[in-house]
Amino acid sequence: MDSEYYIGEIPEVMKTLDDILNLAKEIGPKKVAVAQAEDEGVLLALEQARKEKIVDAILVGRQDRIEKLVLRHRIDMGKFEIQPESGGFSASLRCCELVNRGEADLVMKGLVGTAHFMKAILDKKKGLGTGKLLSHVAVFEIPAYPKLLMITDAAINIAPSLVEKAQIIQNAVDVAHSLGIKLPNVACIAAVEKVYPDKMPSTLDCACLSVMARRGQIKGALVDGPFALDNAVSEESAQIKAIDSQMPGKVDILLCPNIETGNAVYKTLIEFAQAKCAAIVVGTKTPVVLTSRADSHETKFTSIALGVAGCQKKGDPESNLS
Repeated sequence: MDSEYYIGEIPEVMKTLDDILNLAKEIGPKKVAVAQAEDEGVLLALEQARKEKIVDAILVGRQDRIEKLVLRHRIDMGKFEIQPESGGFSASLRCCELVNRGEADLVMKGLVGTAHFMKAILDKKKGLGTGKLLSHVAVFEIPAYPKLLMITDAAINIAPSLVEKAQIIQNAVDVAHSLGIKLPNVACIAAVEKVYPDKMPSTLDCACLSVMARRGQIKGALVDGPFALDNAVSEESAQIKAIDSQMPGKVDILLCPNIETGNAVYKTLIEFAQAKCAAIVVGTKTPVVLTSRADSHETKFTSIALGVAGCQKKGDPESNLS
């Protein structure tokens, strides 16, 4: 890790998820199509987002169940459009069609299972694919870290190749750009900070990705690695191990080597570090709000805000968000 390639500190544009919400307010309201919207947490998040004037919603799903939840929580039925659809896959496909027809700006997963939802997103005729790799980007507000920290990929790509990791980084960089971070710091994570090609191939990937960024194969970011997690986020830890990089403690994006690592880091931050989170899928025609049915109402709301913020990249030929 050679510090000569590090060309300065990045302004800490985004420190909290409220900063993303404020950006979404400037951009919105956007129209979000929700697949199988008969989900209590999703409807509450949508109502909050509507009141914050960042989205209007088209609720696709079982109309009777949606209306029952709307009445239970005293949500004004007239504020949302409902399009009846009984199946999870068919509801997801309908949402994609709404985007493709220009009737919606982004898509959100409701009660539908992730497999059926993503099958629709990837449908060759009616989906939202662009030919690029799809990836999951989570943005965390962590009490112990001075700015927002992005984690990728915790939900989509199981064991990405070197080339796929480069695309995953580029996707996350596009999200960072949409948040106003012009040149994000990307730390590639492994178990150790040294390269062991035979025993730990992921460390070699980290080193290769760093070189690829220097040569312009990954654009708009500074990439370094391998780092152990503590060496990436703690300047003191990096100094103790004599790591020659100015990136530790200033990281904007953490690239995880596989889905197990990404998922574990994601859930550890939420369960043990009192972190707040927003998450979307990118590489599609428009941001896709993909949250777990077990995610909190707050996570679903902040994820909607992140999706709206990502919409500002629409039409930018260098962005994977469009």
